[in-house]
Amino acid sequence: MEVVLQTIRVGAVSDFEDPGKIVVTVDDDDYGVFCLGGEFFAWRNECPHQGGPVCQGRIFQRVKDVIAADQTAHGRDYDDEGRMHIVCPWHGMEFDIRTGKFPGNDGMALDGATVQVQGDEVFIVV
Repeated sequence: MEVVLQTIRVGAVSDFEDPGKIVVTVDDDDYGVFCLGGEFFAWRNECPHQGGPVCQGRIFQRVKDVIAADQTAHGRDYDDEGRMHIVCPWHGMEFDIRTGKFPGNDGMALDGATVQVQGDEVFIVV
């Protein structure tokens, strides 16, 4: 069976906030297209945890637990390296916007799509 790829226009570069996202529907699937630091990343809008609409979640700087030298927990804080995550609205699973990976398990990641920027237009290939 031959796979036919589609190139879908998402919008103009200027349509995106930075950081920001636009969610588009292609056939029966939704994709979130994210702008981060002037770069674009696209992920299928399905959380690998339980199928939630991950791309409709909020964008946050990565949250990490603050652990003291004696291994006691002292709340949570934002990662000082500036990594940005999308947070699934169903159960709070976080995924790195640049890699699609869940930081607690390298085997859990979002399904990606190819992004193409041509002039001032953003497209995904699915």
